[in-house]
Amino acid sequence: MKKLLYIAIALLLFASCSRKEPVEYARFTDSTYYVGTNFWYGAILASTGVGGDRERLSCELDAMQAVGINNLRVLVGADGLPGVEAKVEPVLQPEPGVYNDTILDGLDYLLAELGKRQMYAVLFLNNSWEWSGGYSQYLGWAKNMHWPTPQEVGYSKYMSSCAEWSRCREAQELFYNHVRFIVGRTNRYTGKPYREDPAIFSWQIGNEPRAFSMDVAEPFAEWIHESAKLIKKLDPNHMVSTGSEGIWGCEGDSALCRLIHSFPEIDYVTCHIWPFNWRWMDPEDMAGTIDQAIENSNDYIRRHLEICEDLQKPLVIEEFGFPRDIATWADGTCRMQTPVTNRDLYYASVFNAIVESHTEGGWLRGCNFWGWGGNALPQHQQWLPGDPYTGDPAQEDQGLNSVFSQDETTISLISDCNRQLH
Repeated sequence: MKKLLYIAIALLLFASCSRKEPVEYARFTDSTYYVGTNFWYGAILASTGVGGDRERLSCELDAMQAVGINNLRVLVGADGLPGVEAKVEPVLQPEPGVYNDTILDGLDYLLAELGKRQMYAVLFLNNSWEWSGGYSQYLGWAKNMHWPTPQEVGYSKYMSSCAEWSRCREAQELFYNHVRFIVGRTNRYTGKPYREDPAIFSWQIGNEPRAFSMDVAEPFAEWIHESAKLIKKLDPNHMVSTGSEGIWGCEGDSALCRLIHSFPEIDYVTCHIWPFNWRWMDPEDMAGTIDQAIENSNDYIRRHLEICEDLQKPLVIEEFGFPRDIATWADGTCRMQTPVTNRDLYYASVFNAIVESHTEGGWLRGCNFWGWGGNALPQHQQWLPGDPYTGDPAQEDQGLNSVFSQDETTISLISDCNRQLH
């Protein structure tokens, strides 16, 4: 009898020790409202190779956490060979299926550090723009040719040529292989498969995926759906998002925007807002046109909230930016020395919209401003290898849209808003 009792106790102890605590993965609940940021260079900064600086990474994460930022939108990695003008370096995938282990290690380390701080990453896997390879690099690989960049042919020709993406099955298959590799990865620091890592907020199909032509709207939507289904199959635990700019990124077609966010595998709606790029304000007269920029932005948000109400899905403004008061790089002057008066007004308008939504239990759930520059000090008008990473990617003026640690008024706005939301 005693022997049987001992066996029963041993079995109970074994079951108790081996039982896993349930993992809570990110979901939008009634209380999920936030102000986050874009931190696209996080995996590079977290690496031990070129571009890596783990001491700075720790300082940046702590600084963000101190002002309530817990949602970071991060590039998984760049595609293609280095040495291309305006492309992020170091690259993660120099050739199809060939990976830079140093950057993979950085991605692992970043997720581990986020997990320690109860922070989350939105990981985008592709890009319709050249600054990380993306569409044009996959098309070049698939066609075995050099695909022209905007720096070579201008953005109009670049966008026309990249409309081929939605019809190029070979390029898409290369991307799907990349998805399988990354989503199926196990973190070497935590031992957790990515699919079981609570530090991942959402997988994102790409940064601003576009059809680039209504002629390919149908196959573009099919690609979005197929990508989302693949990610969900590989990882049923985490949310999936498109990364779309919304209506603007759907060639101005609200029906296409609604369609790509209607798929059951897509968990929430995204939109981006760029008043400077979209010419909703005059860089030579910011003070005189800031009200128009805010009015246009509020209308743009409203149009997406109508889609959200129809789909019963949350909305995240996961990219928005506004330049400093001097929007040109003058005489080599570091942009950090110029004021952010108009930016603060614009940020306040977006933050107020989220606070109001929080008060009313609305569909607007969060935002990620572009982007966190933190302790970086821009060295050149355009980023060059060896320069510190700011919130502005390599093809843009450094400091144009970055929020630096010294921008005390902007930092205060972010902190105040997050206090109201939490």
